[in-house]
Amino acid sequence: MRSVAIALAAVVLGACASHAADAPLPALKLDPARTTVSGLSSGAYMAQQLHLAWSDHLSGAAFVAGGPYHCAQGALQTALAQCMKPEPGKGPAVEALAGFARAAASAGRIAPLAGLADDAVLILHGKGDQTVAESLSRDSAALYRALAPQARVHEDLARDFSHTFPTATAGGACDASAPPYVGRCGFDAAQEILQALYGKPRHAVAPAATGELRRFDQNAYDGKQALLAASGYVYVPRACSGGATCALHIALHGCQQNADSVGEAFVRDAGYNRWADAYELVVLYPQTRSSLAPLNPKACWDWWGYSGADYDTREGVQPRAIAAMAAALGAPLR
Repeated sequence: MRSVAIALAAVVLGACASHAADAPLPALKLDPARTTVSGLSSGAYMAQQLHLAWSDHLSGAAFVAGGPYHCAQGALQTALAQCMKPEPGKGPAVEALAGFARAAASAGRIAPLAGLADDAVLILHGKGDQTVAESLSRDSAALYRALAPQARVHEDLARDFSHTFPTATAGGACDASAPPYVGRCGFDAAQEILQALYGKPRHAVAPAATGELRRFDQNAYDGKQALLAASGYVYVPRACSGGATCALHIALHGCQQNADSVGEAFVRDAGYNRWADAYELVVLYPQTRSSLAPLNPKACWDWWGYSGADYDTREGVQPRAIAAMAAALGAPLR
């Protein structure tokens, strides 16, 4: 029993030491006018919430298999019925969602809608996705066009991949929606996302990333209050740690794709990092955690209200935590 106790103590102390080793985010030289966001599934919903909350500071967004802003209307039942696989004719009412967004902008709960003008918006959806309906991605595009006709909205809905993040060569089978939800699809989604948001890269892309993937303490940015994991990740290219002025991209994982569930599969293999080197781009990978109270067993980002009534506004605890992380890196959102 004593040996078992010693072994357990070693595990606990090791975990504590590992957590204690998580440093705060580094302060870098970033161009605050070149901050963008993307996400998969629940991460796509959160990415859209962030974009509308701070479109006066974000210059573009990309969504893979996500629906329109405020789709769930603060209710899990609505989220499940209308915002994943709705029956024909029973999806969200886009004009009503546009009305909510206009009212939220007028009240200062999200950014003025003028901030969306000229922003790049990429909407991706796989033909083999059996988790989130393609119609919801079309609704996202329709919502942006209703709110900001000047936004540069591009829909890419014709590719054959499942509910996964497509890569050229990494991950599991492209037609399987299974952990780590990174699929070998012969299609580099990270490349398409960054090209849509930033144009051509500054340098040629290398076969592998050469910068540093760092773990950081999310609790330093109110992560615990925001129901986030203790640790997040940030990828810093060599040029960015060496003093170059870089951009910031915020990449949001999907449900059951957080590091506690799949390790570093998303933050290492999604494909952003080697392209970040080419673009001189820091990539922030915030991390969620699962919980039973509030009910979030799959570690999804909050797109239906489990963290509070303000979940999809500037006052939401998760948007505020991510904004604090971006500010610590050198790209404030508010």
